[in-house]
Amino acid sequence: MRVLFVASEVFPLVKTGGLADVVAGLPPALTQLGMDVRVLVPGYPKVMDGLELTGKVVRLGNVLGGGAARLLYGRVGELQLLVLDAPQLYERGGGPYAGPDGRDWPDNHRRFGALCDVAAWLAGPEGGNRWRPDLIHGHDWQSGLVPAYVSLMPGRRPATVTTVHNLAYQGVFSKEVLPDLRLPWRMFDVRGLEFNGHLGFLKAGLWYSDKITTVSPTYARQIQTDTYGHGLEGLLQDRDADLHGILNGIDTEVWDPTHDPHLVARYDAAEPFAGKRANKLALQTRFGLQRDPDAPLFVVISRLVGMKGLDLLISAGTTLLRRGAQLAVLGSGESKIEQGFDAAAAHWPGRVAVRHGYDEPLAHLMQAGADAIVIPSRTEPCGLTQMYGLRYGTIPVVRRTGGLADSVIDASAHNLAHERATGVVFNDMDADALAWALERTIDLYHHKPLWHAMVRRAMQEDFSWRKSAARYVALYRSIARAE
Repeated sequence: MRVLFVASEVFPLVKTGGLADVVAGLPPALTQLGMDVRVLVPGYPKVMDGLELTGKVVRLGNVLGGGAARLLYGRVGELQLLVLDAPQLYERGGGPYAGPDGRDWPDNHRRFGALCDVAAWLAGPEGGNRWRPDLIHGHDWQSGLVPAYVSLMPGRRPATVTTVHNLAYQGVFSKEVLPDLRLPWRMFDVRGLEFNGHLGFLKAGLWYSDKITTVSPTYARQIQTDTYGHGLEGLLQDRDADLHGILNGIDTEVWDPTHDPHLVARYDAAEPFAGKRANKLALQTRFGLQRDPDAPLFVVISRLVGMKGLDLLISAGTTLLRRGAQLAVLGSGESKIEQGFDAAAAHWPGRVAVRHGYDEPLAHLMQAGADAIVIPSRTEPCGLTQMYGLRYGTIPVVRRTGGLADSVIDASAHNLAHERATGVVFNDMDADALAWALERTIDLYHHKPLWHAMVRRAMQEDFSWRKSAARYVALYRSIARAE
């Protein structure tokens, strides 16, 4: 079966979050199960620089008024890519969605509408004997118009799947942009593109797709509620039979403590502690923390935003510090939260340290050198950092929501007695609940037999893409319209 992924980012060429890791990690696992997968991405400068051309170049003309465009066939590593080279749309500074000033590009509707239009064109009858997908799998709002364009195609149409990585980001634009997208006004309806009087890219994907997936079973249930549905809960309730929660996997070759080139010492689940100790000392040195192998070292590797619950950690963090623990933070985001961590670092020098931005090698060292990783999210569709933590023997401290609930087994008395626990989980969305979880983690850390058993158990968990890919293949086969 030929499957076309449509996404706005892909690791290692362009990454702002977990979406890029999924788009890089899932296709190889699908390929091992017999799927022929290509990934369509925009031709940002970093993509063009990192692309290895492997095939023909197709001239597309003026796509949605975005200037002359080409379709390039290439690869990065083992991923087969199709790149939409449209310089007027993508050859810009800043990030994939916003300019250097941090503001969204005003023509984002055209930039990602063009990507969707080309995806549908690839599956259409024009173009002779080119590679043509049986199924198009779109990711997040940037691919949301693909099923809408497909619904307008005459004759044979590909099956469509839309995956929601985070329902909070929906791609909502003024209805006045509809002519730019060359979609008929009859589609601007509550049973179609319309969302609260505006045009909704993600709404389109949820309405027109054959199937909808999201990135964990718990999140699939949560987004059908008022609390997590962001105004789309009614549509998702109506489509419950077509909505599937499939837990993400991780790339177990990129994230592998036995071979990771970013570590000062490598280790495995059989004997992890000497390696973790060496990486801990290196991490303390990198962050300017006191070199103390016995101090519990907690880390945060995250966007510093309220959705991640990190304001709660600023309030609850004194619990760690009064118990002799340390905290290292890597991330950037909301200024108030950044300033809160900066203030803590100034008040507790040698005990708290912060690095703003994202640093992939440093993130690997943090996962290896830390004792615990804190993820107190208000909402977390899946989350990958807790899975990386488990693989590296770094115990996750998480709130029971979304994929965190599906991937971490709480160290309750019952689970410890039955040797199942892999982390510490709390329920309530407040600083007191987080402080209680941090206290429990420190108590476990000082009970070495329990802690060592939990570390080894965490490292033996299997979060590779194999299980997830098998579920996707079954879903594809249930809806694909073969030639």
